[in-house]
Amino acid sequence: MDIKALFSLEGRTALVTGGSRGIGRMIAEGYVRSGVRTYISSRKAEVCDQTAEELSQWGECISLPADLSTAEGVTSLVGAFREREEKLDILVNNAGAAWGAPFEEFPEGGWDKVMNINLKSPFFLTQALHKDLTAASGEHPAKVINIASIDGISLNPLETYSYHASKAGLIHLTKKLAVRLAQDGIVMSAIAPGAFASEMNFEARDHADEIKDNIPAGRIGRDEDMAGAAIYLASAAGDYVLGSTLIVDGGVAYAR
Repeated sequence: MDIKALFSLEGRTALVTGGSRGIGRMIAEGYVRSGVRTYISSRKAEVCDQTAEELSQWGECISLPADLSTAEGVTSLVGAFREREEKLDILVNNAGAAWGAPFEEFPEGGWDKVMNINLKSPFFLTQALHKDLTAASGEHPAKVINIASIDGISLNPLETYSYHASKAGLIHLTKKLAVRLAQDGIVMSAIAPGAFASEMNFEARDHADEIKDNIPAGRIGRDEDMAGAAIYLASAAGDYVLGSTLIVDGGVAYAR
């Protein structure tokens, strides 16, 4: 048993959506530092370009800005990727959105925006890149990792109805797609993060000392926690983890 080879990602290619900040950036940095040629995508081109430049100090990181909330954005991203690569070893569907409003006032626009980016986009981007993922399946299976949330497993008190529903749906979609994609040598799994510092989770970012008392592990998640989970699932160590959702939350989902 070669433990070093078991967790190695050297020489592979990855695409991380929503990779310019937050959890996406944590995963992208872990891959870049592991020798993966990593493409990151986000809606804001300037931020995406800046992050790629910063991450390139540890390896190879390329910016491919795109708005994945639309079919046109998905097509644009796939086209830009194919101009540079002939196959894709690792796809991380991380791009996401949230919306909070009282039940009586919750708008259809907020519902659709969250569902489109959190649930619809991962399906259709995976579908669009199916050929590229299949082309990478040979010596090792290609990997698709969906970034869900513990809010898809247990409830928080916020009125984020579409977010809860979209992440629960993504967890179940991961199971269904994983069974289908396995026949093509593609392994799909998911990660359900808890409290990690990000622009979306500003409570964890700005008030870590206050919320840590509600986390059994006694702290919010670190960059290394998320990078480690994503490296594990993308590597040979995660080849037999199919359709499962790895909870990375310090125990919160079971303590609510």
